[in-house]
Amino acid sequence: MIRWNADQADLRDGLERWGDALSADHIELDEQSAFSEDKWKLVQKTGILSLPFDEDYGGLGQSLLTTMYVLEGLGEYNRDAGLSFSVTTSICSTGIPLQQFGTIEQKERYLPQICSGEAIGAHAITEAEGGSDAMAMTTRALRDGDDYVINGSKVFVSNGPVADVIVVYARTHPDGGPLGTTAFLVDRNTPGLTVGKPIKKMGLRTSPISELFFDDVRVPRSAVLGRVGGGFLVLDHVMKREILFSFIVNVGEMQHRLQRCVDYARTRKSFGKAIGSYQTIANKIVDTKIQLETARKWLYDTGEKLQAGENVTTDLAIAKLVTSESNLATSLTAVQIFGGHGYMTEYGLEQDVRNALGGTIYSGTNEIQYNRIASMLGLGK
Repeated sequence: MIRWNADQADLRDGLERWGDALSADHIELDEQSAFSEDKWKLVQKTGILSLPFDEDYGGLGQSLLTTMYVLEGLGEYNRDAGLSFSVTTSICSTGIPLQQFGTIEQKERYLPQICSGEAIGAHAITEAEGGSDAMAMTTRALRDGDDYVINGSKVFVSNGPVADVIVVYARTHPDGGPLGTTAFLVDRNTPGLTVGKPIKKMGLRTSPISELFFDDVRVPRSAVLGRVGGGFLVLDHVMKREILFSFIVNVGEMQHRLQRCVDYARTRKSFGKAIGSYQTIANKIVDTKIQLETARKWLYDTGEKLQAGENVTTDLAIAKLVTSESNLATSLTAVQIFGGHGYMTEYGLEQDVRNALGGTIYSGTNEIQYNRIASMLGLGK
């Protein structure tokens, strides 16, 4: 069990005072599928975007676990789940690979803006035909003198419509396998890059998503992030943090939802008794508590192992499965406990269900996670 010190607690508690402002109008904004620039300015003021980054570039220099702890607080205090998703996307997709693989020049150019939130980050991986199979990508980046020319398209790019800098993964060697892919830093205003219209989606609607189209997008050799052919090393590093950071936010959301259910079950009367006095309702809430604590433990235990440099392939897959499935299950439970009220939009619980379903798909579908665990057990060979 992790014992958080006073400094860590202060970082997390400092977010609570922003909770109401970040949550404001979240139901209306969800209905409009609107990304709020005003709320992003509030996010900038919280300092949360700078947590895991070096102080030399405007970061707070916090550890992986401390960053997770504060992000859990974001999930607990902020009801605008799409906004939280855009926060973790910008941190993970662009800031994390820049810090680990960027040159000094790249860090000096981009990291201060990512830390401050002046620039919003995204990454472009998924393609229409490949889905979760990143190895099947067809977007190409061909060497032309001192430049690379990128052609192709990407889908489901979170933050795509609002991103200022995008980490684009493209194939630089047609037969190179895992060593044939390279990551590139591409500015939004680069000629040949077209950002598609925001795509309507089921949940996390305040976090915009779009396609990206690359038509002879020319970038200099200095735009390579890491090394040529090292794209999957970059992606592997990013995805580990993406799972930990995105899904610990879900744990915070589950914590808030649990407390709502407890409070409601204590005060809502049926047949002259608080509904929490009925074993059926009490058991649902107890199950919610167990699912919450199980997800929390898996994520923090995995974070500890990753921070210690241990292999977390199986742990990450399990943590992602446990958290996403628990988040979805507990959101459905909350709707059931609130009954007719839970089914109404104004209570925000049906929104929780729609948001939670996405977690079983993004960051590698849950089916992919099952396959990964099976492979680590030596099955399917």
